[in-house]
Amino acid sequence: MTRSKARITAIGSYVPERVLSNADLENMVDTNNEWIVQRTGMKERRITDEGEFTSDLCINAVENLIQKYNKTVEDVDLILVSTSTADFAFPSVACQVQEKFKLKSIGALDLNATCAGFTYGLHVANGLITSGLHKKILVIGGEALSKVTDYTDRSTCVLFGDGAGAVLVEYDEQDPSFISSVLGTNGEGGIHLYRSGLSKEMNGLKLLGNGNMVQNGREVYKWAVRMVPIGLQTLLEEANLRTEDIDWFVPHSANLRMIESICEKSHISMDNTLYSVESMGNTSSASIPLALDLGIKEKKLHYGDTVVLYGFGGGLTYTGLVVKWGVPDR
Repeated sequence: MTRSKARITAIGSYVPERVLSNADLENMVDTNNEWIVQRTGMKERRITDEGEFTSDLCINAVENLIQKYNKTVEDVDLILVSTSTADFAFPSVACQVQEKFKLKSIGALDLNATCAGFTYGLHVANGLITSGLHKKILVIGGEALSKVTDYTDRSTCVLFGDGAGAVLVEYDEQDPSFISSVLGTNGEGGIHLYRSGLSKEMNGLKLLGNGNMVQNGREVYKWAVRMVPIGLQTLLEEANLRTEDIDWFVPHSANLRMIESICEKSHISMDNTLYSVESMGNTSSASIPLALDLGIKEKKLHYGDTVVLYGFGGGLTYTGLVVKWGVPDR
């Protein structure tokens, strides 16, 4: 990996006020708290109101970042938003964020790598800043998954929540954040996790869902617990690090049982793992920044810590990063 010239300098997050608990779900579908916790580790998730959308979540996350770290976004020169639940097919959520903050002479685009989207966004931001094309980039992961969840399907409706997280990535040649990266894709497995769109076929197979998410949880689980430990080893070898050198492991918060299995196979303690799944559910591309901000609030994550971020999901695709945490302690 080319030596980075980019540092993560600030973070903010936002989740909707409305809570959807396991008890609430018991009144909606044939399920119960014990079943949900045993299989997913989830206790509650946050859900948008009818008139609240991904752009609102992302804007609130940026405002939270500005307030907490006394940052300005007036000199941001690019906005990258990772989402699979944009308010519109177009304009992008990034354009809506730009309009809200009235930023001038700025690029704005959405990325869609589902649950790997936030780490993809960081990877792209690092590349653009290190190359000299940009100096200060907002990277946002935001999802309103409740808008595309079938609440009559008990196998999926217990999983998903809404939220957003935002970070600033700035030029810093002296104290960069990014150490190593790994990316991969298995398009053949895309049929196991999708939301139908204009096409009703994939890989020669008919699609289901009518615009809602469809997941073969067993296949996605098997893929993730096999793939992530292999990618993690590649990341560490590239960074010339060992597992015990990692201060924090931050995987996509898809399912607590999945995270436990990945940690066991990778010889990483759950005590050194940050996740947002228990109280926020699976928030796709928002889950990693939400977990990072929780780590800060709980006084776990500190400036200078060595952190592994690992996003994985629909595509099927994944992106892992080793970073030196660059956000100053408050």
